[in-house]
Amino acid sequence: MTTLPRPRATTFHELVLAQLGQDICNGRYPPGALLPSEPELCERFGYSRIVIREAIKSLVAKGMLEVNRRIGTLVLEPQRWNLFDPGVIAWRAASADFDASMARDLMELRRIIEPPAVRLAAQRASAEERRALRAAYMAMVRAVAGKGDYVEADLAFHTTILAACGNQYLRQMLEAMSAMLKAAFEIVSQKPGGPASSLAMHEAVCLAIERGDGAGGEQAAITLIDSAQRDMEELLPLQRGRRATAARRAAR
Repeated sequence: MTTLPRPRATTFHELVLAQLGQDICNGRYPPGALLPSEPELCERFGYSRIVIREAIKSLVAKGMLEVNRRIGTLVLEPQRWNLFDPGVIAWRAASADFDASMARDLMELRRIIEPPAVRLAAQRASAEERRALRAAYMAMVRAVAGKGDYVEADLAFHTTILAACGNQYLRQMLEAMSAMLKAAFEIVSQKPGGPASSLAMHEAVCLAIERGDGAGGEQAAITLIDSAQRDMEELLPLQRGRRATAARRAAR
């Protein structure tokens, strides 16, 4: 039986949900496979059937599983998953199967959404939102100096822009976009000197929004995303190798 860590802030249901989601994304339970039975999962995790059932219900709601009373619980193809679900995004990004095509799709989505969002933020951001953006940038500067979490500061910078663009549909996408951005930032921030070298590009975006320069901000955002894509293409093979090794060890 595998005993999972039990941090206070996380419920048993969330722990089992996260582990099963990761197992599916890592290929322990591939598409078309049947999930182990409830008694087997109870034995593995050490929790009651109620906890296991709630986790399975959550994965069904995310499009990852289908319950069939005759054959059991089936793992579905990724095309049927809710790819905008923050949990699914995080599990896929952390898996050994996060490959060049997924990274490409993620960066393409950033190009589609972020530069126009910067243009709108330059036109619409309130004084308070501009101050919040500057504060997020300064948190990035402090993090590069070793005083804070760079990924969290970078995430705050970009989500502030998405919120400041004043589009109700983008606001609805904030949770999903935050998960996608965090997945990208956790990879590219591993490049030695990468966070420090990105500061000038982030400040160019910040200054353009502060000045109300939509066109300049849009171009600065494209430059920033292009740089992030080059870093991701360089780092992704190394990340995949480490994750594949970790997944093999976890499956033993």
